[in-house]
Amino acid sequence: MSGDVLPSERTPVSEALTPLILDLLRLNSLLLGAGDRLVGHLGLTSARWQVMGAVAAAERPQPVAWLARDLGAHRQNVQRLVNDLEREGLVAFEANPHHRRAQLVVLTDKGRRAYDDAMRLQAPWMNGLSEGLALEDVAAVRRVTTLLRERLEGAEG
Repeated sequence: MSGDVLPSERTPVSEALTPLILDLLRLNSLLLGAGDRLVGHLGLTSARWQVMGAVAAAERPQPVAWLARDLGAHRQNVQRLVNDLEREGLVAFEANPHHRRAQLVVLTDKGRRAYDDAMRLQAPWMNGLSEGLALEDVAAVRRVTTLLRERLEGAEG
């Protein structure tokens, strides 16, 4: 059995992956906090900004369930955020010709301005975070995180 790994034992790659996953979880928390501070004066949070980004990036207006899918989030959480954004006048609901109950979410003019303001702040912030990083290293991390995400998404279905 030389070189073989028992099912209950970790492989060398999984040993290396475990601290990476822990670092990614901590990084996520730090990014959310930094994003909150970056856009807080605009009346946004990282979560609201993320939902607005999904609305802005969509090719056409989408219902909450589709936005949640695109974000990899629970529909109920996205619905709560969309409802908050709607109360603030940042998004609006439009009738969905394909589904009476699943209204479409769109940015209002006020929402578009807030989102554009946030993105203007995001560019220098990202430039600062990326300083000294090699493009190849960023691409390698992206490949690994994309593969892990796809495996986890496949395990859910």
